Amino acid sequence: MYGRKVKLRFLFVLLILISLTLAVILVLKSLEENVVYFQSPTEIKALVETEKKKIRVGGMVKKNSIFIESKDLQFVITDFKNEINVIYSGAVPNLFSEEKGVVAEGYLKDKNFFLATKILAKHDENYMPPEVKAALKEK
Repeated sequence: MYGRKVKLRFLFVLLILISLTLAVILVLKSLEENVVYFQSPTEIKALVETEKKKIRVGGMVKKNSIFIESKDLQFVITDFKNEINVIYSGAVPNLFSEEKGVVAEGYLKDKNFFLATKILAKHDENYMPPEVKAALKEK
């Protein structure tokens, strides 16, 4: 019914579509691990169960909440609706301060306590994570 040329063209187009689909799937899978997502304290309070996997918590450092005891840094992250207490041991970024945006990476002990393994601070005075900016506008 169809000639040899038509069958070869169809096969060629089909192979290109399959290859393109596989390439897109591989790219999306590799990006899935590197995308930076964080949860606000309100989202953490809404969790049904606290998982033992590494997560990120983002928000603003509450005013007058930073306490330094020997090697431990304790502070409170807030989204102006809920708060979560954070303990961190390690080097603190120079831009980390009260009433500034911060993202803490680590493990959730319970819905009120977070053990951070890494602290990420904002880059300049004008930067604020989009989620935090949206939460401030809602308030």
